[in-house]
Amino acid sequence: MRVRIAVLTAATVVLAVGAAVYVRSAAGRDAGAAPRFEQVSLTPGPRLLTVTDRHVAVVAADNPGGARTVSAVECVRAYAAAGTGICLRQKTPWAYQAVVLDTQLHDRQAIDIPGLPNRARVSASGRMLAWTTFVGGDSYTSSGFSTRTGILDTATGALVSTLEDFAVTRDGRPYRSVDVNFWGVTFTADDNVFYATMSTAGHRYLVRGDFAARTVETLRDNVECPSLSPDGTRLAFKQAVDGDPLRGWHLSVLDLASMRVTPTAEATSVDDQAAWLSDTDLAYTLRHADGQPDIWSVRADGTGAPRLLVPGAESPSPLA
Repeated sequence: MRVRIAVLTAATVVLAVGAAVYVRSAAGRDAGAAPRFEQVSLTPGPRLLTVTDRHVAVVAADNPGGARTVSAVECVRAYAAAGTGICLRQKTPWAYQAVVLDTQLHDRQAIDIPGLPNRARVSASGRMLAWTTFVGGDSYTSSGFSTRTGILDTATGALVSTLEDFAVTRDGRPYRSVDVNFWGVTFTADDNVFYATMSTAGHRYLVRGDFAARTVETLRDNVECPSLSPDGTRLAFKQAVDGDPLRGWHLSVLDLASMRVTPTAEATSVDDQAAWLSDTDLAYTLRHADGQPDIWSVRADGTGAPRLLVPGAESPSPLA
């Protein structure tokens, strides 16, 4: 129940902010505002992709707090790898799409998605895309909100609109329940195996999935929004404090070989799917009380201190 209330609160905030920003930006265009937009490329290089005021932007990796190049392309969430991007885009105040972007940010494919955008990911090769949204209307939720996660294989065109159709193995046994929800996909190097969060019966599990086989299996409890390291050995994730999301989340790192968890030096609650800037450093979004975002960075081994990376931005994605 408490987890459902937390999801409802988050979804309501996203809904209100999204509608307000959409109306405000539309009003600005109607008033003749002419912001200066430039060409942004997803070509791999030493740059960091971000979303700034709902526009795709890039900054230099060696000077992320410096000048940024802002495009005219609008996204609520964005991510890119190997020259392919995903943009979760608002069509109207209450309708969204997952859009596949080419290197020059041109639309390649648009998929209507239900609910409110929450997470977006692209595999390292640029082949696989995933997204998560908050949705309403599922009968098993007293809050009225749950999640929906989809995956697109851009090479074959195979589209899975919800991971809830996959066969689940929990603790070594086949498992079925109407309250199963997924979010926060991250892909391995083979573009088939992935990790994600599965929620059911009050638990939030780390699961390993097989896209071709349409299966997932649980690996560990209390793991949310996993993000696989470039070397494929660790997962950054948000861990509910004392197992209770209402107490916030600690950004942590899981070693897949030993299953040992290392908390990072970030003491603020991190409600985000972190991105790996390298094999040693993470990037993630923190929000001010008014909802405005900043991108921060911290070392993955628990040492050092968090540092502000890109003020006034979110959805970090290294292009290198």
